[in-house]
Amino acid sequence: MFERHKGGELAVLVHIDFDALIEHEERQEFIDLTTSAGVETAALITGKRHTPDPGYFVGSGKAEEIRDCVKEHDAVVVLFNHALSPIQERNLEKLCGCRVLDRTGLILDIFAQRARTYEGKLQVELAQLQHLSTRLVRGWTHLERQKGGIGLRGPGETQLETDRRLLAVRIKLLNRRLLKVRKQREQGRRGRRRAEVPTVSLVGYTNAGKSTLFNYLTEAGVLAADQLFATLDPTLRRVELPGGQAIILADTVGFIRHLPHDLVAAFRSTLQETQEADLLLHVVDAADERRDANIHQVHEVLKEIGADEQPMIEVFNKIDMLPQGEVHIDRDAEDRPRRVWLSAQEGKGLDHLLEVISECLGKEQVHARLTLPPSAGRLRARLFELGQVLFEDTDNQGNWLLEVDLPQQDWLALEKHQQISQFTIHESDKDCLAVIAQAP
Repeated sequence: MFERHKGGELAVLVHIDFDALIEHEERQEFIDLTTSAGVETAALITGKRHTPDPGYFVGSGKAEEIRDCVKEHDAVVVLFNHALSPIQERNLEKLCGCRVLDRTGLILDIFAQRARTYEGKLQVELAQLQHLSTRLVRGWTHLERQKGGIGLRGPGETQLETDRRLLAVRIKLLNRRLLKVRKQREQGRRGRRRAEVPTVSLVGYTNAGKSTLFNYLTEAGVLAADQLFATLDPTLRRVELPGGQAIILADTVGFIRHLPHDLVAAFRSTLQETQEADLLLHVVDAADERRDANIHQVHEVLKEIGADEQPMIEVFNKIDMLPQGEVHIDRDAEDRPRRVWLSAQEGKGLDHLLEVISECLGKEQVHARLTLPPSAGRLRARLFELGQVLFEDTDNQGNWLLEVDLPQQDWLALEKHQQISQFTIHESDKDCLAVIAQAP
């Protein structure tokens, strides 16, 4: 069996164009992926075909060219910018005499290097094992014999069957552990929902500047580097908006073309922060020539995880790299914010972003006058905790007279949990609700 690829090794890269739908720029993304994996490139082999070859993916002639290149440069791994079938990987490894990884295996290797938290390591290992489960036959033909000898005779289980069984046991164990982590995450989400703290999730194509933006808004110190998948493990921080409202900002893993389905499945609990967010900030690299295609890919992944219906604001980042990049907000015909142009690296336009977040989450404000009896002290304390009390006085009966201005979401929560009675419109002020609150 060939040893697993390790970063820093000499590699031969292979990129094949099959039709006009695969753009030339994807080749550069492949090179960026190999750089992020810590690979030293010996050569880049390109070519064109109408359809993949079932045996070698690239055809026998190109496969021999790859073999000769491996021998010439003494490379130890061949990396393909495509998804290979198990039989294609095995045939290429036999021909080249070295390890062969496809695009999925390369991305999994990068994720394995980036994982730092317990949950992240579990997710990556699960995705790797699920990917490996279809490729055990590769290079293991000497293990297909049935075991024999004292204590080993019996049903005649082959070594491959044993390995498949052990792999299934390990996958089952990882799923159980991840289920426990998901329950812990769900407890945290329930706590935030009880506290009525909205969650804003950063999403976007990898290397669009999400972590740089996150660090500037939260001072969290998350790793931000000019490489693909610099950040893997999700980070959540509390942020105060200009109007005093608090939110939870979540930095999530970046997306990429052809994101492996095993990774999407393994990271579903992490991506659930995106699925249940009150608002998505889609961070886009405004200076990237492929930005329209990248936006489409992000929408595809959001659709796959069931988060495509969430409210979203596009954040066009890196305007400092545009010839005439200016901070501004794009609005639709109904004057609703749709896009914010800023530079997270230089800290330009972030005040506009916070204002847009506050506008989107605040939505409709409720301006109300409340009459609270002395027994409603808990409700009065809650209103002051929200910081939305504009005026307070007392009447002759000892009731509190409060004037408040708070988001409709907070108002509905108070109606539900604090037993505020049905409000009526005040005759002298159509913009103000006159409310008589009952003690809970």
